[in-house]
Amino acid sequence: MHPLRPLRGRLPDDARALPDRHLLVRARLGPLRGVPRARLHRVRVLRVRLPEPASARAAHPAREGDADVEGGEAVSETPARLRVSAPPHIAAPANVTHIMLMVLAALAPAAIWAVVNMGMAAVTLLLCCVISSVATEWAWNAVTKRPQSVADLSAVVTGVLLAMSLPPCTPWWIAVVGGIVSIGLAKMLFGGLGWNLFNPALVGRAVVTLSWAGVFSEIQPNAGGWFGVMADQSGAGLDTISGATRLALAAADRAAGGAYGFDLPAQWMPLLVKNLEGSLGEISGGLLILGGLFLIAMRIVDWRIPAGYIGSVALLSWAFGSDPVFNVLAGGVLLGAFFMATDYVSSPVTKWGRLVFGVGCGTFNVVTRFFGPMPETTTFAILFMNGLAPLIDRGFRPRTFGWVKSRG
Repeated sequence: MHPLRPLRGRLPDDARALPDRHLLVRARLGPLRGVPRARLHRVRVLRVRLPEPASARAAHPAREGDADVEGGEAVSETPARLRVSAPPHIAAPANVTHIMLMVLAALAPAAIWAVVNMGMAAVTLLLCCVISSVATEWAWNAVTKRPQSVADLSAVVTGVLLAMSLPPCTPWWIAVVGGIVSIGLAKMLFGGLGWNLFNPALVGRAVVTLSWAGVFSEIQPNAGGWFGVMADQSGAGLDTISGATRLALAAADRAAGGAYGFDLPAQWMPLLVKNLEGSLGEISGGLLILGGLFLIAMRIVDWRIPAGYIGSVALLSWAFGSDPVFNVLAGGVLLGAFFMATDYVSSPVTKWGRLVFGVGCGTFNVVTRFFGPMPETTTFAILFMNGLAPLIDRGFRPRTFGWVKSRG
């Protein structure tokens, strides 16, 4: 910004009545982005009251409503009940803590239902992920002598999302490692909240599932106590990567030339209400949908990312000859679409960019699910699109105010 300069030329009519202690100044804010300097400038005329000596103040008491300029800021003498701060005026408590509380409230029904069905295994997984995430953020801030940010609840949300993306029979020590990686590697190493390029919970899940894929494939039901390896009482096993057994069966049947997964309305109800096969967040797709709609209704997340994600998954699944409803409900599509892909930091900020981001996540998910070696790749689909989010924003950047198309 250029320094304030006296306004030259003929003064406005209302300036003639100003006291001698007032001065009209002009602040040249520079050219608008994308507009040549000779075409258009933003010029603001300010009325500034110059400070006067103490003797003059004693002789002439200040009038109500006057303002002094001290240290470059206007100090208003208006009564407190009439004092208004500078815009923008935000009436809603839209801070980080409020947003995180809304996300936790949306996740609470699915998490509670998982605890009801999985018992101590779900409780252990949730506690290990949340405690390790919060402890890592607190320790990082303490070591680096930065202000503590645990109170904003972002680490708690990361821990809950990590736990919801893991199978309930995950060993407790793997959950702890996942929490440390999510916060330490994917969040704090980049500078903390607001600076991470990738979704922290998905980074932690990707690291533990790829590092200990053999451990996940060797987990046996009922093999441990409170801090042991616990699984659901149905005896269902786990897939190596995603834990979505129904998707693995569908993939195996497609490889054999069958049509498993096409026109299966009988499979919809277990996936909506009580699915004991897969990750903790796959137990009830219906509760995840309700939580996602709650976030959209409260305007915590933008509807474009979930709509693009779920819509592209359903459309491409139908195009590939599979049941679209089954492919949306099975696996981590709902958890990823409503709670993972909508992360503020790692997703685009433009409206069209968010829609393209969601479609890209769904397309990557379906293509790798049908033609890749793994039955479920929601984690890697969202992480891949996280890396493209800055490029998407660049491609859908809105026009700068004052932009004029050149002629000739």
